[in-house]
Amino acid sequence: MITHELIHRIQFNDDESAFNELYKHYVVKLYQFTYSFLDDREAGEEIVNDVFLKIWVGRKKLDSVRNLQVYLYVAVKNACLNHLRSISSKKIRELKVTEAYYFHLSVDPAQLLISKELQSEVLKAVNELPPRCRLIFKMVKEDDLSCNEVATILGLSNKTVFAQLTIALKKLDQALRT
Repeated sequence: MITHELIHRIQFNDDESAFNELYKHYVVKLYQFTYSFLDDREAGEEIVNDVFLKIWVGRKKLDSVRNLQVYLYVAVKNACLNHLRSISSKKIRELKVTEAYYFHLSVDPAQLLISKELQSEVLKAVNELPPRCRLIFKMVKEDDLSCNEVATILGLSNKTVFAQLTIALKKLDQALRT
């Protein structure tokens, strides 16, 4: 896997180009993930950059990380939660997915056939999901994380993640059938 090769180059060769490649591979998804917790784009970007800075500074210990993707998501989640705890109680909000973290439909030949109207209906249906259900749905469907990885990142049981994903799919099916 390319990630293992990059980690090796970063850890043993202090390879900045490998680090930059790793950063580019994960940065957008991690930025979007921060929006699941924060509605502050600048704070989210700062958190993601701080996590990558810690990766670079601690690069000699990277071999102790079993799954870098899960590690990055958990580190970002924890940093977001720490940020929420540190801001005044007036600014603390419920865990929610904001408009900045939007449902992104990938462009492929099959996707091009879906009409704008249907895209709009799907986006609306996704945005009407309860916050945790929406977050889990997007992590699995958009970020291509497994249910196990989502459970680890969010500190939930696999059954809870699977149940939330099932609820999301049922609600989307109902919304699109009407």
